[in-house]
Amino acid sequence: MMARAVGTLAAGAVGFAVTFALARAWPSAFPHAWLAALSTWLGVPLGCMGLLLTHALTGGKWGYAVRRPLALGARALLLLPLFLVPLALVSSTLYPWLRSDEAFANAFYLNKTAALARGLGYLLIWFSLAWLVERRLRRANPDVGLAAIAPAGLILLALTVTFMSVDMLMSIDPKFSSTVFGLIRIAGMGLLALSVSIFFALSEESLAEEALRQLGRLLLAVVILWAYLAFMELLIVWQSNLPNEAAWYGPRLAGSWGTLAAIVTALRFFIPFFFLLSPKIQSSRPSMRFVSLLTIAGACAENLWIVAPASDANSVMIGAIFVAALIGMFATTLGLASVHSLFLAPHRV
Repeated sequence: MMARAVGTLAAGAVGFAVTFALARAWPSAFPHAWLAALSTWLGVPLGCMGLLLTHALTGGKWGYAVRRPLALGARALLLLPLFLVPLALVSSTLYPWLRSDEAFANAFYLNKTAALARGLGYLLIWFSLAWLVERRLRRANPDVGLAAIAPAGLILLALTVTFMSVDMLMSIDPKFSSTVFGLIRIAGMGLLALSVSIFFALSEESLAEEALRQLGRLLLAVVILWAYLAFMELLIVWQSNLPNEAAWYGPRLAGSWGTLAAIVTALRFFIPFFFLLSPKIQSSRPSMRFVSLLTIAGACAENLWIVAPASDANSVMIGAIFVAALIGMFATTLGLASVHSLFLAPHRV
């Protein structure tokens, strides 16, 4: 166990070393690649917190089956400040509204002072919520404690993730606007966090067949929700054909990025959807592990598809840095989840 943890941490260190080596060789590709990797990784701790609070209100065997991986995923939020440092250093390259020589109609919202204040507010709310969740998980009856904070916690989480998605991703193109963008991000984070927790829960022999079937049905529901929201946004933009919205989709549906969009659709909807329709698949450990890996890969591809087309750098360069950064972030998270005492504290379920 310890050897595996050390190996995972070593893989994370190698991933970061390769990331920053490639960044020196291809500096123009680093900002968008790092942002895409960070937005992917961030879906795990925020999504895990959301699922923990959701289960506190809804109940069900599925939540107890994945409570430990969800708790570990939520604790990964502690790494966020570290991962934000490179993003802060390249933010002026990513966001044109941070450059003083450019002015936009929505400058009252998109300006350095307001963005910094909102960012600090997001961190304060997320860390406070994570602290509350952690304290209640350590109680003799965690369900009661989680249920008490779940309504307000889910509202705060939904609001902050929505505004963060606008600030972090949508504002790369300050002329683009979408009222459903935040909802798509929330659904995508929930899908990623659920897939990751299912993948790790499948390694536990104690996972009951009924709980696995519930997880399969829940995963199918979240897959459909994400696909519905993403498709409706595309349909509305297509029908309206407004210049600002169409200009955002244009480069993302053409050439190699259009191919990536098709891959995202296949990995996050079509293949999981038809697999999960079968009750046999839902109760099969190998099949659920395969479907979980597909949706995780789809989440990575989707974040790259959202961010990378805004860059003028070569797509291969961006993709290489993106993959290296993902390995660094996720391997480091997994390694720390195994060896650090903060991540090893037992939870009552």
